[in-house]
Amino acid sequence: MRFLYKGKVGSKGELFPPKEIREQINLKAGQSITYRIVNGRLIVERILTPEEILEKPSKVIISLDELKKDRLKLSEELSQ
Repeated sequence: MRFLYKGKVGSKGELFPPKEIREQINLKAGQSITYRIVNGRLIVERILTPEEILEKPSKVIISLDELKKDRLKLSEELSQ
């Protein structure tokens, strides 16, 4: 796996990531992405679909009862 790739900027400012990069992050034509600047570097990330998000394992385990209690408590706090 390489970490440094060359690309080009089009005449209208378009960015053209190489095929290897598009394949590594599963980027398809028409897909939404985000741009961030961190310490002067451009970070491009693919926006996951709701299906992809739901396929990932949960990082938090909470029972339905706990969820209901938390929701009730939050509702009470917001209504004050």
